[in-house]
Amino acid sequence: MQPKMRRNLPGTFLTQNLGEGAWRLTRSEAAPIDVFLRGAESGAAEALRSPSVRDIGIEWRGDAVVLTMTSAEQPRIITAQSAIVHEPLARLYEALPLASLDAKARRFWRRVFRLVRIPGGRYLLGALARRSRHRR
Repeated sequence: MQPKMRRNLPGTFLTQNLGEGAWRLTRSEAAPIDVFLRGAESGAAEALRSPSVRDIGIEWRGDAVVLTMTSAEQPRIITAQSAIVHEPLARLYEALPLASLDAKARRFWRRVFRLVRIPGGRYLLGALARRSRHRR
């Protein structure tokens, strides 16, 4: 027997029909969350078109996903093939050891990209790079 996986997402969601039984439910208040549904049943469109979809409960089962929600002030139950919950992390990149450029390096790369944009600049840049290599 597999354990049931369940997630409760409080708040009001905006819905977007992506076509062919696919839906996107977006919550922007508090912590932003996106829920992507695929293979929603045919009766789901009526519940998801309501402007006040809120308090979503998602339960992943073996072959389907069951969503419980409040739509138009009535509790609704929808089944779908799959559901993906996307929660962006606010400080995700702060923990990564990403390279940072100082003012001198930014100036260098700005000049390189400006030179590449002009017609023939790529060849001129190649010639300058070969010339500086031969000096060393």
